[in-house]
Amino acid sequence: MIVARTRDELAAARKDLRGRVAVVMTMGALHEGHAALADAAREQSDSVIATIFVNPLQFGANEDLTKYPRTLESDLEILEERGVDVVFTPTPEVVYPATPVVTVSAGPLGDVFEGSSRPGHFDGVLTVVLKLLHLTQPDVALFGQKDAQQLAAIRRMVADLDVPVSVVAVPTVREPDGLALSSRNRYLSERERDTALLLSKALKTRDAVAGRALFDGAPAVLDYLERVDSTTFEAAPDGDLLVIAAKVGTTRLIDNLPLHDLSTHKDTP
Repeated sequence: MIVARTRDELAAARKDLRGRVAVVMTMGALHEGHAALADAAREQSDSVIATIFVNPLQFGANEDLTKYPRTLESDLEILEERGVDVVFTPTPEVVYPATPVVTVSAGPLGDVFEGSSRPGHFDGVLTVVLKLLHLTQPDVALFGQKDAQQLAAIRRMVADLDVPVSVVAVPTVREPDGLALSSRNRYLSERERDTALLLSKALKTRDAVAGRALFDGAPAVLDYLERVDSTTFEAAPDGDLLVIAAKVGTTRLIDNLPLHDLSTHKDTP
């Protein structure tokens, strides 16, 4: 496995890759959910590139970039075990040689739900995803269904800007008790982790009203639980996705449940 830290190192490694190339983009602190992305990428391609980059553009004013977990050594071990060919681990100065003047806007999709709680977040996500797509030049890019609004925004960007890449969603990986895997779970105390199960339990009701009722008097603050259209993220009584966000202790968690089969939704260039 080649670890590239500069644009030149990445370009040299990319040139040697053969066949269909897949990319998996991460911010590190990898877990089995990321491993599943790498596994799916290997199944759908001949060569796999992974990126590890904590993107400053997607952190808001009240979010501490310096506290985001960084576990590069163990991350690289996981990716090598998964058969990844190239890992791109740039610094912010490599990704952003100058302060960006032109960025990508997520539009109305970036203003609702997570976008409402984290203004500008999806603009930062789309800007770095587009840059990394240009730098890695993949045929296919894989993203987790757990970050459903991010996935929808990326699909819309790829379609609207005619980016020549297929976007494929990989199902959410969960603990045996239903808790969705997340790098943020490491911030939960044992008691808070038990409380966090309310998110998956609420989704299992498949009903927003019944799910909200589970939070009455619970030691967690529900932000939203809504049924939405998975493409536009507009609230819709007949939407195909149930989305939830709640704060447990000081940790904000998100999750979702597809109400129909979304596995066939792929964007083809």
